[in-house]
Amino acid sequence: MRILMTGASGKVGTLLRPRLAQEGRTLRLSDIHPVEPGPGEEWVTADLADAGAMAEAMKGVDAVLHLGGQSREHPWDDIVHANINGTQVLLEAARKEGVRHLVLMGSHHAAGFHTRPEDGSDLPDYAFPRPDTFYGVSKVVMEALGSLYHDRFGMNITVIRLGTCNEGPADTRGLATWISADDLTSLVEAGLSATGYHVVWGVSDSPRRWWSLEEAKAIGYVSRDSSEPFAAALIAEQGEPDLSEPLHDRAGGVFTLNELGGKW
Repeated sequence: MRILMTGASGKVGTLLRPRLAQEGRTLRLSDIHPVEPGPGEEWVTADLADAGAMAEAMKGVDAVLHLGGQSREHPWDDIVHANINGTQVLLEAARKEGVRHLVLMGSHHAAGFHTRPEDGSDLPDYAFPRPDTFYGVSKVVMEALGSLYHDRFGMNITVIRLGTCNEGPADTRGLATWISADDLTSLVEAGLSATGYHVVWGVSDSPRRWWSLEEAKAIGYVSRDSSEPFAAALIAEQGEPDLSEPLHDRAGGVFTLNELGGKW
């Protein structure tokens, strides 16, 4: 089985590469920033928005893990080129090659202005888009393109509204939004074999989590990690989080604040 991984030189790609390695599987790594391929890997340099380069990168591929694009807020034209045009070019190349399974790495910033439900329940799967940035808008478009290519062409597509993926949460907000690299690998594996179209939250099943995991569990995701072992040290350093503050109350955190650092 050959899996095309776009954005392979980025942080998430670097975390996932060794974890996705399997006997009988080849990871075809793609990015505009070259990396040295290891055992079971091969490399191709390709700009997502370059149709010819993506068609070449897609040859002989069985599934796609799409991590590529601008990973942070940028001017609108940059976001459109890399994240919107790039995703459409990728999906079209996959369609023409006959690829049936794709996992698209979306973001919680597609729903950044959602707040914690007042009744204490989880923020639902498929929560209506409320982007907090141009970057967030591009991830909403990613979800829409995935839906279109599923409905029109029958491709099996899972979009992960990714939380915070690091070796461990860096702050008290991360206690609610963190997903371990191992859990993200499990979620990606579930998405690569899922049928239909799905939008799932990318978060570990931690006690402080407030984003639903029902849809992720429905496609086979099993979280084995929790942010709680990091909680005591982070709270001792930063204090108990005030859940009424936008940093902790809004899915997008500081990205929902205005330029002066206050509330909109």
